[in-house]
Amino acid sequence: MKSKLNYIAISAVIFILSSCTPPGGEQGKGGSSGGGTIQLVFLGLMILVFWMFFIRPQAKRAKNQKSFIENLGKGDKVVTIAGIHGVINKVNEDGTLNIEVSPGSYLKIEKSAISMDWTAALNKPATEKK
Repeated sequence: MKSKLNYIAISAVIFILSSCTPPGGEQGKGGSSGGGTIQLVFLGLMILVFWMFFIRPQAKRAKNQKSFIENLGKGDKVVTIAGIHGVINKVNEDGTLNIEVSPGSYLKIEKSAISMDWTAALNKPATEKK
């Protein structure tokens, strides 16, 4: 949902900026086309900034999420996006996991339902207090 909003915002900014003209650009003095070049350079810079700060980090995060999901194995402690804590009991071939939430109690969930952030927070080593 957030990525759709980013693309809508980017599209709106590009549309608004593409309709902008420099002061005196439409008075028809003739022979002066420098304003259009500046406008294109500015538009290109805006696209570059949006790519650097929105699209590239999102693609990097998606790549990390995919590698995290692929590396899940039996015995890993995980947290689902619904907040359910468990230990992976079995990795199925159909893209699902059997997790043990309490001794003898198992849930079958999709791999995509595992939260990378919460699982990393659960598995990080405890820091010593001084």
